[in-house]
Amino acid sequence: VKAKSYLAFANTRGAAGTSLIIPLMDKDDGGRRSHYQTIHTVVPDAPADDEIILALGASIGGHPNHRIGDRYADLREMGHDIDNPAGV
Repeated sequence: VKAKSYLAFANTRGAAGTSLIIPLMDKDDGGRRSHYQTIHTVVPDAPADDEIILALGASIGGHPNHRIGDRYADLREMGHDIDNPAGV
């Protein structure tokens, strides 16, 4: 995959039929908000008492006309260093 960034997981607990939300982001640039998306899905008859569900999601690109801001411009505007936004 040759990714530079990744989103480790999203944790959901529930009975069979609980809605699952899988977060997505750009694999090479975690701050590129055009690629912030979610996949919503349901497995109606799972998990059983002795099962877990492992769900993976992928996309071939971001939103073509995204409307959310640019993380890097936001950090510059707040006076934060892009490479060290927490200042540690």
